[in-house]
Amino acid sequence: MKSLYLILNLASISVPFIVSFHPRLKFYKKWKSILLAIIITTAFFISWDVIFTKNGFWGFNPEYYLGHTIAQLPIEEWMFFICIPYSCLFMHYALLELNAKLVVPKHLFKKIATLFILILLVLTGVFYHRWYSFVNFGYGFILTTLVYRFKPELLRKFFITFLFMLIPFFIVNGILTGSGIESEVVWYNNSENLGIRMLTIPVEDTIYAFTMILTNLVLLEYFEKK
Repeated sequence: MKSLYLILNLASISVPFIVSFHPRLKFYKKWKSILLAIIITTAFFISWDVIFTKNGFWGFNPEYYLGHTIAQLPIEEWMFFICIPYSCLFMHYALLELNAKLVVPKHLFKKIATLFILILLVLTGVFYHRWYSFVNFGYGFILTTLVYRFKPELLRKFFITFLFMLIPFFIVNGILTGSGIESEVVWYNNSENLGIRMLTIPVEDTIYAFTMILTNLVLLEYFEKK
């Protein structure tokens, strides 16, 4: 099914885009900041994507995308860095609008954040020889440490809203990695990751999603204040 990756992108963004005009949320008012955040984040993650694709750390099954590529990446992969962040940013703000108390309690936050950061640091050091694991956990360690230091209230909220984002994550990323279809849309070279899968999803993908959305969110908040 050549259009599968395209359909997943459009399905991911369709409802959040439409509901962006809801009078209670008025998410469309953040579009300028969202655009700037997505452009900067995409520039970073696409560079990473291009290098990993060229080196065979992962790749794309031509059976599931339309065939048009830029820098060896399917057009649908470029769309991914627009559709998924937009949908997740929308979910973050919508959840907080519905319940402003969706934050990690202050008495637990320091312990949870410190443990999370230490785990990422250890994983970075132990798996330095596996490129996807090393870059993924390393960036996660750096980003989370900085946000914890300078934007702790944002991280308190994101720790909770990200748990909700994992629901559509497991659906979309599950299909991309082969759940419910004959083969995977995106394949991985297991010699460059831990080889541990959650169903069909490499465990590193959860941290990849965490950092991609958090990077967008930090930049969005910055541009909103500017």
